[in-house]
Amino acid sequence: MLSAVAALMAVAAFAQGGNTGDGGYDGDYKSLAERLLKLEKKTDGFNLYLNYGASYQESISGKDISGAFRAKQLRLEIKGTFGNHLSYRFRHRLNKSNAAMSEENFAKATDIMLVGWRFNDKFAIQAGKMCQWWGGFEFDENPMYIYQYSDLLDNMDNFLAGVAFIYNPVPSQEFVVNITNAYSGTFANEYGAHAKTAAGESLSAAAHPLSYILNWNGSFLGGMLKTRWSAGTYIQADKEAADGTKTLLTDKLIYLGQSLNFDKFQIYFDYMGNFEGLDRMRIATGMLGGDYQTDVHYNSFITKANWQFAPGFNLMGKFMYETTSTPQMKDLRTALGYIGSLEYYPMKDQDLRFFLAYVGRSYKFSSALAMPAYSAHRIELGLMYRIKCY
Repeated sequence: MLSAVAALMAVAAFAQGGNTGDGGYDGDYKSLAERLLKLEKKTDGFNLYLNYGASYQESISGKDISGAFRAKQLRLEIKGTFGNHLSYRFRHRLNKSNAAMSEENFAKATDIMLVGWRFNDKFAIQAGKMCQWWGGFEFDENPMYIYQYSDLLDNMDNFLAGVAFIYNPVPSQEFVVNITNAYSGTFANEYGAHAKTAAGESLSAAAHPLSYILNWNGSFLGGMLKTRWSAGTYIQADKEAADGTKTLLTDKLIYLGQSLNFDKFQIYFDYMGNFEGLDRMRIATGMLGGDYQTDVHYNSFITKANWQFAPGFNLMGKFMYETTSTPQMKDLRTALGYIGSLEYYPMKDQDLRFFLAYVGRSYKFSSALAMPAYSAHRIELGLMYRIKCY
């Protein structure tokens, strides 16, 4: 019989996706070492995965058409647990820069390098470079399985050094307090040595550029209904007016995700709202040009459904609606995303899928910008394979 701690860890892992904490439920797949070398695994202290995805992509943007074979994902992941207390996790992108960032001394390529300690069946702590504990199911899904992120998450840096305090009052409920850096390089690296706001105010690093997140993950009705909710803030920078007055700029975020899970059909709906004192996403700043925008509001509404309509097959549909606003332009940009895929799983004992996917994006802009609306389309034919090496 499973101990209370082991049972709790199993429920908590199942509630997670691929990013936060120790990662999600990895399935009952045999490793290549077990299959090829007939090695009997007797410990969970070392698990080695390669997250690999590749496809041929045909892209259409306006009158431009292009096609190429591309690697979607190539990430090495090592993780394990020792007894009921100690755990670790390392995930590294093999096709990103290995140069260490100035503030954290971690490379951008390193998503996760954390160590965790579970005190008992209610309390745990994790420290190191981690995926921040924001809510939403798109946010926490293994990046390998994402055909196209929302614009908000596509522009978000969420792998940062910090600490997470985890509390499970009961096995089906998880609360997390997460404190991390606000950015991985110095302020000058992130925003420029002489950064200014669009109003001409000078920007300088905050004394303690940190983020603070409160996260709740709930599971109800035997896992049929799940929630991933969070609220938090980034301490970004100080802005200095001409008279020398300084104001601390902060970003406030609220992410609310809920999912319904049936035997052969699953659907989630996420709302993500960023209220940015300093334009961290830089979407508005990039569109308007010049120095950094302030008081930018981003909204993202995302829904995704999976239907296993036949053995070995999955049909996926995803829709995204996103808005960008500033105090001067309430509808600076509106973005739509629509994605569909047909997936085929040829083997029950391996996390391998072949897919045919379509990704469409449409954008329209405030009339004050005099920018024409446009659409972009992409068709992909490829595979994803989470290779369990050991």
